[in-house]
Amino acid sequence: MSGRVEHIAEGVTLYLGDCRDILLTLGRFDAVVTDPPYGLGDKWQGGGGGIKSSWSFHPSEAMAWDGETSTGVMDLLNIARDLIIWGGNYYPLPPMRCWLIWDKKQPDTWTTGQCEMAWTNLDRPTRAFRFAQCEQANEGLKSHPTQKPLALMQWCLKWTDAVTILDPFMGSGTTGVAAVKLGRKFTGIQIEHRYFDIACRRISEALKQPDFFVEKPLPLKQMQMESMS
Repeated sequence: MSGRVEHIAEGVTLYLGDCRDILLTLGRFDAVVTDPPYGLGDKWQGGGGGIKSSWSFHPSEAMAWDGETSTGVMDLLNIARDLIIWGGNYYPLPPMRCWLIWDKKQPDTWTTGQCEMAWTNLDRPTRAFRFAQCEQANEGLKSHPTQKPLALMQWCLKWTDAVTILDPFMGSGTTGVAAVKLGRKFTGIQIEHRYFDIACRRISEALKQPDFFVEKPLPLKQMQMESMS
């Protein structure tokens, strides 16, 4: 099923479909913060230290969500002021001085890389976030095999004052959860309906969690009632 649109709250909209089609219907955003496919599906070995992994999948499954890079990434350069693209080192993006680095604090014996890099167009020095994958377990079970920690995505948003955030490769919605928790507006796009449903649930739940320091977007029904009063 494609073509589905969920208006979760004022300024929070999720699209089910191919971002290469949907981006043509959207305007500009303050920032794009996203984690597209890296094209490493044929190199996945499970992720752990050779005994077991925190994510169980058959190696052939990795090709479904990381089989190849996406041409949609290069379209992002013209639709936002600020850009943060995880795995940007796998794309022909222009040289920039600010890379965001996720240091996973994991041993040499693990099969996955010890860090990941996000390309940005931000005019600042390179920054590093040190956060072990075992710490991610405190956030609950992963809903997507390449799901980034919520703490990492909140840290990413620290480097931009953007109000409107777009993630065209939304996955299970971690960027959206980070955005709404920080009082930002969010638009997400996801091509796979299974992860789209998970993103809708996670972002809706994040909006319900109280935060006395950040003003959240209004729930859609409340927004409609206030517009009539």
